[in-house]
Amino acid sequence: MTSDGTRSRESFRALPKAEVHVHLEGCFEPATLETWARQAGVPMPRPRERLLSFDGLADFLEFLDWACGLANTRDRVAETAYGFCRRLAADGTRYADVIINPTHWAPWQGRTRELIDALDAGFAAAEEDELPPVGLCISLLRTQTADEAIDLVEDLVVWRHPRVVALSVDGNEAAAGRTGPRFAEAFRRAAAAGLRRTVHAGESSGPEGVRDAVELLSADRIDHGVRAVEDDRVVALLVERGIPLGICPSSNLSLKLYASMDTHPIERLRQAGVRVSVNTDDPSLLGTNLPAEYELASAAFGWSDEIVRDVARTSIDASFANADVKAQLTSALAGWGS
Repeated sequence: MTSDGTRSRESFRALPKAEVHVHLEGCFEPATLETWARQAGVPMPRPRERLLSFDGLADFLEFLDWACGLANTRDRVAETAYGFCRRLAADGTRYADVIINPTHWAPWQGRTRELIDALDAGFAAAEEDELPPVGLCISLLRTQTADEAIDLVEDLVVWRHPRVVALSVDGNEAAAGRTGPRFAEAFRRAAAAGLRRTVHAGESSGPEGVRDAVELLSADRIDHGVRAVEDDRVVALLVERGIPLGICPSSNLSLKLYASMDTHPIERLRQAGVRVSVNTDDPSLLGTNLPAEYELASAAFGWSDEIVRDVARTSIDASFANADVKAQLTSALAGWGS
């Protein structure tokens, strides 16, 4: 505890927790990107001192494409995966479902299986070094076609790669328009094959995107989902179905979805009975980490230890980790704060 009775960031680092909404594309270190760009003779998108200053979501997504384009060898991809696990350990995060969107990784177009294998090599090496385990969520981009979505799912089903735990969809909802009907068949096939489903919704779209994620895509978990708060019926749907939200406070503030934590709806959603977890989204690019996100939310809303444990428990329960990992984390969580 600090002198004012609040918990220190170190305490949140010690909190047994999982992370369920984090993009590998948002975990590149700026120094690494600068080195790779120099080696490749590729210009930086903006001066170093403003490299991570974004004008909005569209600019942010363009930057992700540029960064992933530099990861053009198996070794660089594996290095990125290993570095992600090292980041988890530094945050005290004991498991993560990490999202990758193959459309961002231009050097690997048409070679998604090779990309997954390269990532798996890095994650496996990290686990051998006793760093936290990781599940991989393969994401569609909202601007893809229904046929492209089905093709990806069919590939994932044929490959049955043990590292892949879920199908995801992400991208700019406002720019792409309503996408639930377009991807419904792909998500239906993913569910039939035993893949879990996680859906970005309720960020740049309103509560209608959250409803589509539940009713059309059969989401097990929703990434963001915060704008569900704008429709009591959608909130009630989330509560009734027990569908958890992977909320990223700093990301929402950075992209100006909310002006401050005072107006952020995570606490209103939690009090309404929605299961919420705290996550980083794109930690390197946003200059954050998971203990800092817990500290931010806890300080803003005066969360007790009991509430913090409940939020952390949701992160574990909502993850796609195996039963043994979940049991170990849940057991460790019981002793935190006592």
